[in-house]
Amino acid sequence: MCANMVHVPSATGGSPAQSAFQHNESKHFLYWHEFCLTVDMTVSCLTAYDEMRTPDGGIRPLYKKYDAWLEETGYAHLSRKSREAELLFRRVGITFNVYGEDAGAERLIPFDVIPRILGNKEWTIVSTGAIQRVRALNAFLDDLYHEQRIIKAGRIPPSILTNTLYRPEMQGVDVPGRVYAHIAGIDVVRTDENQFYVLEDNLRTPSGVSYMLENRKMMMRLFPELFRRYSVAPIEHYPQVLLDNLHAVAPPGIQNPTVVLLTPGACNSAYFEHVFLAQQMGIELVEGQDLFVKDNAVFMRTTEGPRRVDVIYRRIDDDYLDPLAFRPDSILGVAGLVSVYRNGGVTLANAIGTGVADDKATYVYVPDMIRFYLEEEPILPNVPTYRPSIEEDRQFVLAHLDELVVKEVQGSGGYGMLIGPTASKAQLDEFRARILANPANYVAQPTLALSTCPTLVAEGIAPRHVDLRPFVLSGKTVTLVPGALSRVALREGSLVVNSSQGGGTKDTWVLNDA
Repeated sequence: MCANMVHVPSATGGSPAQSAFQHNESKHFLYWHEFCLTVDMTVSCLTAYDEMRTPDGGIRPLYKKYDAWLEETGYAHLSRKSREAELLFRRVGITFNVYGEDAGAERLIPFDVIPRILGNKEWTIVSTGAIQRVRALNAFLDDLYHEQRIIKAGRIPPSILTNTLYRPEMQGVDVPGRVYAHIAGIDVVRTDENQFYVLEDNLRTPSGVSYMLENRKMMMRLFPELFRRYSVAPIEHYPQVLLDNLHAVAPPGIQNPTVVLLTPGACNSAYFEHVFLAQQMGIELVEGQDLFVKDNAVFMRTTEGPRRVDVIYRRIDDDYLDPLAFRPDSILGVAGLVSVYRNGGVTLANAIGTGVADDKATYVYVPDMIRFYLEEEPILPNVPTYRPSIEEDRQFVLAHLDELVVKEVQGSGGYGMLIGPTASKAQLDEFRARILANPANYVAQPTLALSTCPTLVAEGIAPRHVDLRPFVLSGKTVTLVPGALSRVALREGSLVVNSSQGGGTKDTWVLNDA
């Protein structure tokens, strides 16, 4: 996911060196009201909404107690706590792998000890908008794999059926509760006090919730005094809510369903999260070799003999789930699993075929899905998106490539993308050629001025761009806990928050009384 920005004229005028700069020695605050990016020796200055500070340097109401606490404690205390957090995270083993790195070593996701604080009003916008979006996406998937009313109504083109993430094997399959995306991560960005946008939807195997939970535990351990000053909504019940939702979608007639978490193994970048969630829910963590199919059912090998499995929370992509149905060379999945699934003998969360709904080419139609299935107006708007497969859009994108963010429609993790304002001429030329060669493989978006939060850096405390990923759970109802994963771009001027691209995470506080 990319942090997008929009060009805004300087509020102060003059050169970048004359922009409003604040350096509060007592708190080590380093603040620019403008963020300047250098592209081919041309400086482009952009303005972003600061979630802690007002344009005149004042403190916003939500952060006043925290600011007073900072006045008492100081930068040195935060630095010590940051080093302590790193040691604790290493001891616990909260790591991830970055694919393609020569060393292949596990790395910590950097953790910022300054929390991101949201009030009830802000959280209501995000949470109701995310729930609305997931309700519409589930309705779309059910329709797409059954009657296809939205295509017949002309609201979405039939070409969506040629998307490589559409799974014809799911056509006509009835899934329990008509729920396809049991766990969804909706990436949200903020541009103003009450203005939020959805950057993308994650419906296949969304990750990151373990960091949301571990970040909170770390903050409570490091700064218990802060939780006496603030009434922060709890999030530790997330694993139980997830487990309740998984129980709710078990095949009909199952009273006490057995739930397992299916992982591709220790080499997966999110393996820590797989272990963590299985432990927190009290369920078995299994690999494909631990399961087998017999008599239209899935069984788990145990020391006491085979045990039937009713719900599989799978963290394996569609292609690797079943060598008999998809990739025959896969050794990660379970032979015959898809046949049992289609016959209703087991539930998969998330369902096979959800990827067609979180593809970036489908993203542009989600507001229409909300209107079509829910008869409501979208609470969280999309970022305006151009599709180079359309001639008019392609000409615009090629003419404004240095102003746009360009993404591969099936890309993720910050890979396969171009951030126009920071790209070199060679990078722009390369992407221009890619778009001309395969225009349907890309979408482009204007750059949004993403909000910033105070962040601990080597020089002091400075604003860095953030996004927000709330995790929406679907079972009997569609809900989410009052918290989310905040990802932060730690490098000055960076627009990319992905951990694989050098980003970090923050604890997100939703306040009960604000």
